[in-house]
Amino acid sequence: MKEYEAIASEGDQLGYRALLRNREFKVSSQNGEDGLIAFIFSEIGVTNRRFVEFGVGDGRECNCANLAIRFGWSGLMLEGNSVSARRAREYYAKLERSGGNGIQVRRAHVTAENINETIACAGVQGEIDLLSIDIDGNDYWLWEALDVVRPRVVVIEYNASFGLRSVTVPYDPQFVRLRRHRSGWYHGASVSALAKLGERKGYDLVGTDSRGVNAFFVRKDALGGRLRPLGAEEAYRPQKKRMVVATVEQQFSAIAHLDYFEV
Repeated sequence: MKEYEAIASEGDQLGYRALLRNREFKVSSQNGEDGLIAFIFSEIGVTNRRFVEFGVGDGRECNCANLAIRFGWSGLMLEGNSVSARRAREYYAKLERSGGNGIQVRRAHVTAENINETIACAGVQGEIDLLSIDIDGNDYWLWEALDVVRPRVVVIEYNASFGLRSVTVPYDPQFVRLRRHRSGWYHGASVSALAKLGERKGYDLVGTDSRGVNAFFVRKDALGGRLRPLGAEEAYRPQKKRMVVATVEQQFSAIAHLDYFEV
C-alpha cells in the first residue's frame, strides 16, 4: 500500500509542476514570470494591486512591468544604477502622461539597514499584493529585514548553483556579484535557505520557474485555489542557462572555497 501511495504522490507532484510550467509566459519579465504571477493572482485574487520591486534595470524588463503597463497596478520600483533608474523614470513618466497609473521609480542602493526607511519614505507601507526581489547579492538579507510592507506574494531569485544546500552569501552592503567571482555563480541564497526564511516570515513556497531562476511564495493566510506548499527539494530546478556550461556540482565546486552563511 505504501508503494502505491508513493507512486500517487509522485504523479500528483508531476501534475502540479506541469500545471505551473503550462502557465508560464513572458511579456515584460526575463523568463516566464509574467505567466506565473498572473496564475498565482488568478488563484488567490488581488487586493490593492500595489507592488514593490528591487532591481528593475530600466523598468522595461522586470516582474512588475506587465502589471503596471497592462493591468493598471501602481507601486514602487527601486534600482541601484543611476543611468538605469533615470531611464526607468523617463519611461514611466511617459506612461503617466498618457493616462497610466502612479509608478514611482527611485534610485537607491538598498541595504538591510535602509530598506524599510527607503520604502516608507516613498509612501508605501502595510499590505501590498506583490514584492519582487532580484539584486544578485543580498536578496536573502533584504527579505529578512523587510517589515514595512506585508506582501501577499513574494517573487525572489534563488541561486540554483548552490543546489539544495541551505546557504546564502554572508551579508555585505557593498556586495557586487562579478567582483566576488568571475563566473557570476556566487550570489544570493539557495531555494532551501529561502524556503526556511519564508516559513519564518509566514509564507509557503508554491513553485519555481522552469528555467531555475525564481522562487514564488504566497503568504499563508492568502494561499488558496490550486496552489499548494512545496518543500525545497520538490521545488528546486537547476538553472538551464548554467547547465549548458557545467553541472550543478561543477558550478558549486568552482565557488565552494568562498564564504557562506548556513541557514
